[in-house]
Amino acid sequence: MKNLLYLIIFCFSFSGVAQNNDALVNHYEAFYKQMKAQGDIQGVINALTHLNVLKPSQARKDTLAYVYLNDGKYTQALNTIGIDYKATDSDIALEVKAIALKSLGELELSLPFYKAIYEKSQNAQVAYEIAEINLNLNNLTEAKNYIDLGLAQVKDTQGKSFYETQQPYTVPLKAALYYLDALVKFNENKDTNKAAAIALLDKALALEPQFNMALIAKNALSPQPKPTETKN
Repeated sequence: MKNLLYLIIFCFSFSGVAQNNDALVNHYEAFYKQMKAQGDIQGVINALTHLNVLKPSQARKDTLAYVYLNDGKYTQALNTIGIDYKATDSDIALEVKAIALKSLGELELSLPFYKAIYEKSQNAQVAYEIAEINLNLNNLTEAKNYIDLGLAQVKDTQGKSFYETQQPYTVPLKAALYYLDALVKFNENKDTNKAAAIALLDKALALEPQFNMALIAKNALSPQPKPTETKN
């Protein structure tokens, strides 16, 4: 009889906990929607964090990591979903890991994720990112391979933003790929490839004459006029 009584009490207690948990989940789901509607990023993060504690979900973790990423919190994004490559990674998880690792300077670690994204999308924008990473790692052959893939797939509507000036600006992605191609060409042989690199920079500037990075590179590579001698 005592055992039956304990079982009844346990069942009622468990039911109460479950109902309370469901109420909290409903509360934070409503809270999440409201914070999202208000554009309150910290509120969205708080809501998703509570929901992941109350009712864990990989999709929700991926969403939370993506919110962190868009808020520039790269370490928190990676802490949420990890940095290991998994065959089960969603498209969102791949994007978060790729961008966050690159932004934190972990270029080699970011490459597998960018390549996985490229295999799915065949997107010239992703090809540019992979080429740029390989250039920075001095993997020139691999960089050139992805530049060529990008040039074969690029669309006129695609652009690439640069931030080295006070006012960020966007150039056609094709121009950015030519600029990257020029850097690869020059680094292949700095003694003999200046003219070929300048020719590629001219292609970039033909598409966007105000492409600041290409102008800087061209000025650096172009022969400087000798100073005229002054007669006494």
